[in-house]
Amino acid sequence: MEDLRPIVSEGQIGRPIVIAGPCSAESEEQILTTARSLAEYGIKIFRAGIWKPRTKPGGFEGVGEVGLEWLMRVKKETGMLVCTEVANKSHVEAALKAGIDMLWIGARTSANPFAVQEIADSLAGTDIPVMVKNPVNPDLELWIGALQRIYNAGIHRLAAIHRGFTVYGKHLYRNMPQWHIPIELHRRLPGLQIICDPSHMGGKRELIAPLSQQALDMGFDGLIIESHCDPDCALSDKSQQITPDVLNFILNTLVVRENTQSTESLALLRQQIDQIDNDLIEILAKRMRISREIGQYKKEHRMQIVHTDRYDDILKSRRKLAEELGMSGNFMQTIVEAIHEESVRQQIEVLNNRTK
Repeated sequence: MEDLRPIVSEGQIGRPIVIAGPCSAESEEQILTTARSLAEYGIKIFRAGIWKPRTKPGGFEGVGEVGLEWLMRVKKETGMLVCTEVANKSHVEAALKAGIDMLWIGARTSANPFAVQEIADSLAGTDIPVMVKNPVNPDLELWIGALQRIYNAGIHRLAAIHRGFTVYGKHLYRNMPQWHIPIELHRRLPGLQIICDPSHMGGKRELIAPLSQQALDMGFDGLIIESHCDPDCALSDKSQQITPDVLNFILNTLVVRENTQSTESLALLRQQIDQIDNDLIEILAKRMRISREIGQYKKEHRMQIVHTDRYDDILKSRRKLAEELGMSGNFMQTIVEAIHEESVRQQIEVLNNRTK
């Protein structure tokens, strides 16, 4: 994919690319009110979901094709480009017929090669810009495969959207950033524009600004952010949407760095360290939850907390593994001792009935 072209040029939109609008098109009034406010703040690309894939049936699944008429009214009144998500052939055909300017393929769809190929076949012969979100699972090859299918259909105005990856359990982020994956994507496909979706990545309004800054610091080409005229009343994903006023404030506080080539590699490495540290903390939190379960078991069976033979085995085995992996055995012993001390403290709390 050596002849990729930008979905929009910096001269047309500016830097970074900013795409904004509500998660879902809910009513014509909601769409136009939001779009007018965003246009006043200089946003040039408006997004809204018309068809909404939901995890379970019975939820709001979008207004359907009537929403395309609302988007075209936005385009006519504000001059903004308009884009929406497509998940199958009929979506593509309806969007192209309506005159939509840009399309994106969602995370659930990009994980399904059959669905992506159906979309690709429907796009053949057109030149509409297409953005492909990463699959829900952290599979770089699957992401690249989806991009290749669209490219092979003749779509060379192509971009990737990084929205994070789904993992089991409770975490700070709705979808884990795993920045090393889009970094590797950029290395493999250097001509591909990459857009960050901090709304879906964070899942919370307060995480949009820091995630946006991280993405720009790593050289991402743009941001796609969910903005709603009345987020608290949104029919989908209200906790991750912000008003146009808040969006404007965030955009004005972001630092867009120039001439960062000399420090780019260092910044990327530091971002990877930050992510690994976050992962370590979450893993340690899981370990402590298991320690509390062990404490409860020992309490019910009237067992003592510390078993020295078990602890000695842990120290020896962890030291040995660390040394095999090129680390200091003394360093690892210090880490294991600290973890063991906290585990004992957690179990004592269980025994004393102080845990919730």
